[in-house]
Amino acid sequence: MMVEDELALFDKSLNEFWNKFKSTDTTFQMAGLRDTYKDSLKAFAEKLSVKLKEEDRMVEMFLEYQNQISRQNKVIQEKKDNLLKLIAEVKDKKQELEVLTANIQDLKEEYSRKKETISTANKANAERLKRLQKSADLYKDRLGLEIRKIYGEKLQFIFTNIDPKNPESPFMFSLHLNEARDYEVSDSAPHLECLTEFQENVRKTNNFSAFLANVRKAFTATVHN
Repeated sequence: MMVEDELALFDKSLNEFWNKFKSTDTTFQMAGLRDTYKDSLKAFAEKLSVKLKEEDRMVEMFLEYQNQISRQNKVIQEKKDNLLKLIAEVKDKKQELEVLTANIQDLKEEYSRKKETISTANKANAERLKRLQKSADLYKDRLGLEIRKIYGEKLQFIFTNIDPKNPESPFMFSLHLNEARDYEVSDSAPHLECLTEFQENVRKTNNFSAFLANVRKAFTATVHN
């Protein structure tokens, strides 16, 4: 717009020069007008050069401003992307925390159930042990039977009060569970031929009291024979 104003002013100067030129008759006056025109043209050229340089600077400033805006927009976009990434990570961590919390709660509930089951089993085992101890005491008092745990996960059954001449004399055999979880009888002293038959009967009937009674009778028979 400033250049257009200068051009209009220059055009006005040309018109004024032309009007003066038409009204001039002498050579001297024409020379003066020519010098005036040259001066005006030179002044206009200088002003135009200055204006063009100013507009170039303005264009450079505008381009630099655009570059700054572009760089700022890039920085803002990077910060926005980082923020979105951080938000996504927070959401993922929150979901992981929720899953972890749920798993911990499940483990607590499972532990509570197992604890209750173990407590119930311990009570049942304590009651069973109490009954077994009572049975063992009964066997020892009435049948003269003592049960010991020996090597190889074996149980040793020791009978006394069988030989009237020597009540403390021991009559014994060993018992364990084989790989098939069946009763396996061995190491009888004195040796009993019928022990194999008793073993088969207790495997079939699972009547362990009857088995012990038969073994005691067999040991008693060896004394009387």
